[in-house]
Amino acid sequence: MNDNEFDSSDEETPDKEQTPLEFFWLSLKAVNYAHRLGISALPGCKFKNIRRNLLHNVEEIKRQEIQDVFVFCTTSELSYYRVPTLIQEYHKQSLEVHHYPFLDGDVPELDTCRKILEDLKTCMDNSRKTLIHCYGGLGRSCLIAACLLLWLDEKMTHEEAIDLVRAARGPGAIQTVKQFNFVNEFHENVSRCQPPPEETRQSVSR
Repeated sequence: MNDNEFDSSDEETPDKEQTPLEFFWLSLKAVNYAHRLGISALPGCKFKNIRRNLLHNVEEIKRQEIQDVFVFCTTSELSYYRVPTLIQEYHKQSLEVHHYPFLDGDVPELDTCRKILEDLKTCMDNSRKTLIHCYGGLGRSCLIAACLLLWLDEKMTHEEAIDLVRAARGPGAIQTVKQFNFVNEFHENVSRCQPPPEETRQSVSR
């Protein structure tokens, strides 16, 4: 049996042998939102010494009164980590799913990142309890969490954003040089890619 095939014994792992799914909460008070953003590892993951139960994890997400879930794992990752039905299970529990896959250790395209942040801001504006996750909840998820802080407060520095995320998730948050540089250059890249003012767009179209 290869790594991404299922073993029926996986679902029979005794509770005492299962790896708990932990939730880490990033306060958004620093950017004037009276909400917290949830960060976690991959629910239901079965890889090496990690053994989580998907159905139990999704039920716990519901018990946490989470309404929206942002998934950054690719579909091939979900299969590899033995949770190919993750998104379907979220839908069964009436969770709003936002699937924005990009590779482990990598960063999203800037346009994709902006779409993620716009969707997250909509969740915050509507006081919807929200969870974001990738595989380990340290790299991609913490990258997006830091960018959200910068998106919501243009005066915040990348050092402040990273410090806040690491205070919530731990010192391992934001794992690669590429991810760190993406956060470091976020304000500059966003300002450079801002659409022109309405008047400029109208004058060009004439």
